[in-house]
Amino acid sequence: MKNIEILAPAGNYQSFLSAINNGADAVYLGIDDFNARGNIENFNTENLSQVVKEAHLFGVKVYLTLNILFQDGEIERVLDVVRKLIKAKVDAFIVQDIGLAHILSKTFKGIELHASTQMGLQNYEGVEFVKDLGFSRVVLARETQMNEIKQIKDKTGLEIEYFVQGALCVGYSG
Repeated sequence: MKNIEILAPAGNYQSFLSAINNGADAVYLGIDDFNARGNIENFNTENLSQVVKEAHLFGVKVYLTLNILFQDGEIERVLDVVRKLIKAKVDAFIVQDIGLAHILSKTFKGIELHASTQMGLQNYEGVEFVKDLGFSRVVLARETQMNEIKQIKDKTGLEIEYFVQGALCVGYSG
């Protein structure tokens, strides 16, 4: 295998330090607003700049989760947040909302987008669709079989991220 990245969640500063001290190549984290994990101690636009500097000092990348769906009235606010976080040198944005991804790729040339696992992508056509939107990485649905992962990688050339352990956060309604 080539280019394996150890990516760890950082729900708060303590887990951020733990990830760095235990060899993570990158961390993913959320901020108070626009985060699927709103019930934990998240970061904010004020302290994230320092966290990114600290991570980069140790050669660790920081990926920010914007892994919720956005309403029209929230778009300007999230664009303001993304502007601040680009200045803070966040390495990539993990996005669920297709409309937001389209706006981000048009508004911020060169922004690195990762397709969130909440998109539920587990086939070539879906991954090819987000590739055309400008995504450089896709976090596949946890149900995706190994043979499908290989086919998707071979056909699209995108970076593939896959959960190999941890809690299964899947919800079905209806």
